[in-house]
Amino acid sequence: MRQLTSLDAQFLAIETPRAFGHVGGLAVYDPTSAPGGELTERDICRLIGERIHLLPPFTQKLVSVPLGLDLPYWIEDEDFDLDFHIREIGLAPPGDDRQLADQVARIMSRPLDRSRPLWELYLIRGLEGGRDALLTKIHHSAVDGVSGNEILAVLLDLHPEGREIERPERPSAGQSPPSDLSLLARGLLGMPRHPLRLVGALPTTFSHLDTLPGVASIPGARLLRRAAHSVAGALPGPLGNHELLEAPTRLAPRTRFNGPISAHRRLSFGSLPLDTVKAIKNELDVTVNDVVVALCASMLRAWLQERDELPDDPLVAMVPVSVRTEEEKGTFGNRIGAMFVPISTDEPDPRRRIERAHEVMRAAKERYRATPADLLQDATQFVPPALMSRASRVTTGLLARAPLPPVLNLVISNVPGPREPLYCAGAQLMAYYPVSTIVDGAGLNITVLSYRDHMDVGIIGDRDQLDDAWPMLDGMRAALEEFHGLLSSEAAAGVPAPELVSI
Repeated sequence: MRQLTSLDAQFLAIETPRAFGHVGGLAVYDPTSAPGGELTERDICRLIGERIHLLPPFTQKLVSVPLGLDLPYWIEDEDFDLDFHIREIGLAPPGDDRQLADQVARIMSRPLDRSRPLWELYLIRGLEGGRDALLTKIHHSAVDGVSGNEILAVLLDLHPEGREIERPERPSAGQSPPSDLSLLARGLLGMPRHPLRLVGALPTTFSHLDTLPGVASIPGARLLRRAAHSVAGALPGPLGNHELLEAPTRLAPRTRFNGPISAHRRLSFGSLPLDTVKAIKNELDVTVNDVVVALCASMLRAWLQERDELPDDPLVAMVPVSVRTEEEKGTFGNRIGAMFVPISTDEPDPRRRIERAHEVMRAAKERYRATPADLLQDATQFVPPALMSRASRVTTGLLARAPLPPVLNLVISNVPGPREPLYCAGAQLMAYYPVSTIVDGAGLNITVLSYRDHMDVGIIGDRDQLDDAWPMLDGMRAALEEFHGLLSSEAAAGVPAPELVSI
């Protein structure tokens, strides 16, 4: 058995009948390169069956400790049924992108079955142009962005013919679930470790207290942080060896995305030309990530302005950051941090919008480098396992309903991906659109993943807060066209005016 970390367990704890802890990816394939010219459910089952020993999250299920005395465990499912997790559905003609997005939004609005391994895969047929899609839905408690990409690396190949997979000498056997009595005994024996973990987390957490989301607005948090940092600096060890940087003080303005969410989602997806983004990056001496943040800011500025809802202050985005080391590759679970950055929705000049994105991201990275990688992990140690679910739901509910300024407005994530074509059971991957998650108080998520020569964008929001997600995608294309106008004539000559890439 492998025990979840407190951070892994947080993604279980946040779940309610309206908020879900799973994330997904929508892969669109051209099946003409597959054997027989089609991608079938049988092909997918065979592929995953041959590689299942390389995918521990696919065969492990949760077992909970009675009374919540300790964090849950992953065990091998003795009744694992691959056919249960892989489903095939079809779209009615014409099978356009809007129909596909609506179907994916409905699937993502349903919780995963916690009595089984926490993933599902849907083969979606009937797309326009003879394409097929695969929607992978997996719980965030089992994977983060990097370990999710490791799963993709197992499933996808560099050639249509696939590759030889070394089979294990001995197939993994399922485990009988431990009895409640044995789990209770484990929980009781582990209880003395909770205070030790708490004591170990105290110096790191309190010396960086007001860098945690929402804590900076609590009276006395900054003073407590400085006092804890002084104490930690007087002790042996690395905690006092870095400069105490000022935590960001800007709070987010309240927008329509900062209320409680419903159980239903809206989704849009599309692709933008990566060459155009890189030309803008080179012209203005910024990073690709800076351009992505500026694109999101530009789109939201225009979108909110059109609805007469643009705040005077800039919106604040949470930008996830991986803290997974080389040694931790292949371990799955969550090794993540987060940066909270103001994005330039208040800036009318497009060039200055990109320059400000570069400035705030650079400052955020400097603050983040001075913050211990285990800060989020340590901070979650303060919630006893028995109270974790209730505490998480109460906290997110208060953040969504309280009259205080919100901690953030949305999540923006940019994930670099492979430049070479990839194949699944012989079918060529055309695009991979991220389908992330939202929570109370942050009902909008924009995630971008680069693949080959394009950037695949997934925009997901709460159905009640977002009447239509497609104008946001159009807004990102319009913003990229505006940025294209900043290029010198020499640079622009080699890069055509951007349009949504047809996949």
